[in-house]
Amino acid sequence: MADIFVPNQEILRKYAQVLVNFALNSGVGVKPGEVVECAVPDIAKPLALELQNVILEAGAHPMLRLMPTGFNKDFFERASDEQLTFFPKKFLKSRVDLLDHHIGVIADVDPYELKDVDPAKLIKVRDAKKEYQDWLTDKEVAGKLTWTLGLWGVEAKAALVELSLEEYWEQIIKACYLDFDDPVKKWQELHAFQEAIKKELNAMSIEWVRIQGEDADLKLKLGADRIWQGGSGRNIPSFEFFTSPDWRGTDGWIRFNQPVYRYGQVMKDISLKFADGKLLHSEAKTGNDLLQQMFTSPNADKIGEFSLTDNRMSRITHVMAETLFDENIGGPFGNSHLAVGKAYKDCYRGDSSKLSKKEWEERGYNDSAEHTDIVTTTNRTVTATLTTGEEVVIYRDGQFQLKTKI
Repeated sequence: MADIFVPNQEILRKYAQVLVNFALNSGVGVKPGEVVECAVPDIAKPLALELQNVILEAGAHPMLRLMPTGFNKDFFERASDEQLTFFPKKFLKSRVDLLDHHIGVIADVDPYELKDVDPAKLIKVRDAKKEYQDWLTDKEVAGKLTWTLGLWGVEAKAALVELSLEEYWEQIIKACYLDFDDPVKKWQELHAFQEAIKKELNAMSIEWVRIQGEDADLKLKLGADRIWQGGSGRNIPSFEFFTSPDWRGTDGWIRFNQPVYRYGQVMKDISLKFADGKLLHSEAKTGNDLLQQMFTSPNADKIGEFSLTDNRMSRITHVMAETLFDENIGGPFGNSHLAVGKAYKDCYRGDSSKLSKKEWEERGYNDSAEHTDIVTTTNRTVTATLTTGEEVVIYRDGQFQLKTKI
């Protein structure tokens, strides 16, 4: 049996430097004295070591959580309803209060580990922890917490997309600029460029966007209080530009050509139809039971995000069976995606920390324990109707149609 491929220490150190010294603090990196939690699956232990060392060198405090892989199936087979919904409130609240930053590493050693688990159990566990996610979101909105995600290549995910493990890692390395001598500097340059694109998008004051193509004719309401985000360091890599629509103004239909790997299962060929924000029809040719179960959670059947990726920016050239990368894929037509469920409060044009729950609801920002991205790489034209009534094509043939040149 061949040895499992692992990138050399230089690459892993560069990866850790990007996550710690660029991604956190929204492109600035950690500061001395800050507390950084690192949640890393045990298979990615070599990266955990580099994260610890880079955090220490920055003068911050690492809190490592090495998470065992392969335990989830046994948990769901044996856990009672009481155990599925157990919520250690004091423990999790103390964790949220302590942390300044969080780094999560994804390493899904068995993508189908949970394929035989009742989807209702998966949703029940997720919903039971919504309060914890709300605490994290509130702290982030207050500017007191940042987070980022990275990917560890595993054999099973590589096999799913018909790559060798080394080829899979080559996609990660290229996408994260780890092949550069100074990837942190490269990300800082990209960050400045992304800020220029956001500035142009947000100067438009878009009332509506209409997404059209052979497999889509969908209108989404934005409004003057919406802005676009992207390139904030929350995901590494991140080439997308996204906003959170007013869910009440969703009309039309859309189909997606990329698989969604979620809750240990897969959904393929998803189609959705909306009228006045309400989901009229949903179907997945594969994994439909999971899709329908997802939509039983409160507000999971409403739109929380709309996103576009320019094919000139992304260095991802192959499907990776992982949302972190697939929502940023390039290719001939870039990609566009919707997320059902939770909206992003940082897409509000104003001081988001001052809005009450009722005010968020009044503005049509969806609140849900669910947030699942559904991606397509087919050709889409996106036309913006501005608050002035002017119509402007902002995206066509996989590229932004802006003055800022890519």
